[in-house]
Amino acid sequence: MSDQLKERDREKELPPLFDAGWEMVAGRDAIRKTYEFKSFIDAWGWMTRAAIWAEKWNHHPEWSNVYNRVEVTLTSHDVNGLSLRDVRLARKMDRLLD
Repeated sequence: MSDQLKERDREKELPPLFDAGWEMVAGRDAIRKTYEFKSFIDAWGWMTRAAIWAEKWNHHPEWSNVYNRVEVTLTSHDVNGLSLRDVRLARKMDRLLD
């Protein structure tokens, strides 16, 4: 379990994610990003790698895949909003692009 992000943590942790293409979800304390890949298999491969980390950290995204696009939403349901787990998983998902 984790705590909801405090204001000082939001000011530190969220701007780099916003610079990387993440955005707040309207009406929710959640962030989202759409990843676009060259092909379906590239998108699926990235989802597989992300799923392994999500399972390892016991923090699972809301996501959907249509052909070469993956839409991801992150929030921590146990705290009803964003937590450091969401920040950590968002960063990992971005690093998996390399």
